[in-house]
Amino acid sequence: MDRGTVGSAHRGRLQVGVRSVGSSAVFVPAGELDHHTADLLREPLEQAIAEGVTRLVVDCSRLEFCDSTGLNVLLGARLKAEAEGGGVHLAGMQPVVARVFEITGAEAVFTVHPDIEAALVE
Repeated sequence: MDRGTVGSAHRGRLQVGVRSVGSSAVFVPAGELDHHTADLLREPLEQAIAEGVTRLVVDCSRLEFCDSTGLNVLLGARLKAEAEGGGVHLAGMQPVVARVFEITGAEAVFTVHPDIEAALVE
C-alpha cells in the first residue's frame, strides 16, 4: 500500500476507498457489502496485511447494508491482522449494519468506535 495515496474499487453497489493515516490503513466501503461485492473489500484488506500493515480501520459510516458474507470478510481480516499483531477497528456503524453485528455477537470481537476520528487515535 502506497502511503498517502487513495485507491478505489467499484462494482455497482459498492465502492471502497483506501488511504493511509499514520500507521493505519483506512478502508471506506460505501454502499452494500454482500455476496456479490465482498471481494471489493476483501482484496484491499488482504493486500494491506500482506504489505505489513496490521492496524486496519474500516469506516462504516457510508455502509448501507452488510450481510453474512460481508461480516465474514471483516472477521477473516480480523483473524489475519491479529495473527500479525494488529487488529481491525470499525467506526461509525449505521444502525442497520450495527444490528447485524449485534444479532451475531460479532461486535464483541471487534474494537468498535463511534466515528473515524476516535478510531484513528492510537
